[in-house]
Amino acid sequence: MSPQQAVAAVVVLAAGQGTRMRSTTPKVLHEMGGRSMLGHVLAAAAPLGAGTTLVVVGAGREAVAEHLAAVAPAARPVVQEEQRGSGHAAAVALAAVPDLEGPVLVVNGDAPLLTTGTLATLVDGHRAAGSVFTVLTAEVDDPTGLGRIVRGTDGDLLAIVEERDATDEQRAIREVNAGVYVANAATLRRVLAGLATDNAQGEQYLTDALAPLAEGGAPVAAVRAVDPDDVLGCNDRRELAARRRTLNDRVLDELMRSGVTVVDPATTWVDVTVTVEPDALLEPGVQLRGRTTVATGAVVGPDTTLVDTTVGEGASVVRSHVLGAVVGPRAVVGPFSYLRPGSDLARGAKVGAFVETKNVRVGEGSKVPHLSYVGDATIGRGANVGAATVFVNYDGVAKHHTTIGDHVRIGSDTMLVAPVTVGDGAYTAAGSVITQDVPPGAMGVARAPQRNVAGWVGRRRPGTAAAQAAAAATRPAEGAAGPGPVTEGADRPAAPDVDHEQ
Repeated sequence: MSPQQAVAAVVVLAAGQGTRMRSTTPKVLHEMGGRSMLGHVLAAAAPLGAGTTLVVVGAGREAVAEHLAAVAPAARPVVQEEQRGSGHAAAVALAAVPDLEGPVLVVNGDAPLLTTGTLATLVDGHRAAGSVFTVLTAEVDDPTGLGRIVRGTDGDLLAIVEERDATDEQRAIREVNAGVYVANAATLRRVLAGLATDNAQGEQYLTDALAPLAEGGAPVAAVRAVDPDDVLGCNDRRELAARRRTLNDRVLDELMRSGVTVVDPATTWVDVTVTVEPDALLEPGVQLRGRTTVATGAVVGPDTTLVDTTVGEGASVVRSHVLGAVVGPRAVVGPFSYLRPGSDLARGAKVGAFVETKNVRVGEGSKVPHLSYVGDATIGRGANVGAATVFVNYDGVAKHHTTIGDHVRIGSDTMLVAPVTVGDGAYTAAGSVITQDVPPGAMGVARAPQRNVAGWVGRRRPGTAAAQAAAAATRPAEGAAGPGPVTEGADRPAAPDVDHEQ
């Protein structure tokens, strides 16, 4: 064991069925706060620097092993073919590393609130006491269902008794076993080999390793957790929800202490993998997930979900759903925007109400204010995309790219059929279907001339309210000369309409 290693090995017991979860997902893979329960345990133990991490798997072993490969590739799964109790599981793990020496940390895989600090305190207490077997304990208000810590009249640790095997007097004890142990590898091997199964479950309990050691005069110890919540396990969906709330409260408390404003902690959820800088503001109804980062001065919410998203300094994201995107400094998103992966907004860019983006770069100061879809595109600086514009990027087989230059004005209700380029300073007329490149400084017009069929309503919809209104409106003008026919040509007096954000 190197000087940096607090323990020689970590053994995580993760083979149980978890039947009370009533789930096809293995219990330890249920998620909370951005990690699986198993992931939380591994993250808490990682700073101890163990040379070997063993995860005992059984029920759902394929799924657990696949998850390990993704989140902790250095951890080694060890199969417990028959689930014969925690003592048997620990023995299976040690059998996989027969030459292991030194202290071994054994922890349950369904304890997502464990902290590195608590584990380090346990290991330090084990060393200070010169113990061969040390158990983490906690004093709780309701010990129902938990193993009780039995001490002698002098306070020495004597045994751990499971509730189903406890006497009435022992059930009244409020100090409980946390299911976390540190033991010398050689001592643990020896005592596990002699475990009996004469208990209510007919299993080998790891807790039964303590009594023969204590009776034989070996030094054993108990270290009490400062925060009883640290040791809480998770056996059903109600407890899962409660652990989520406790974990989230811890995350928000840490953020607020660091200078983040959280307006309503009851409706704000932040994963442990998220980073929020001081002076950011989280409004009610915010969910920050995955690898999201929020910079100083940014405002997120209300009612906003960000997943794996970067929000720059001073940016604003309001009532929107954002996945795998970059929202640059001073950029504005929302309300009711949907930014999909690959969306990248430069400084001061805007994606407004009811806009969806995907795989797009919106340049500095450019705007897509409302009611548009922008996919597979590059938009230059200072451009404006009018309402109801669609970037037509998919031909049914492949995706194609659209390029919009600097200071371009895209008229309302324009269809940009990719691949297509609109050059710097160009315009498109409202209602156009642009299928060819528009040169810099040009106006792209792609729509049929308007044709008015005079008197159509009166002839085809007689007696309707529309016909009556038309008749009343045209009566004073009867006999007056009407406007001439619309003609096309280069000298047309008025430019086509272009939407400009107001």
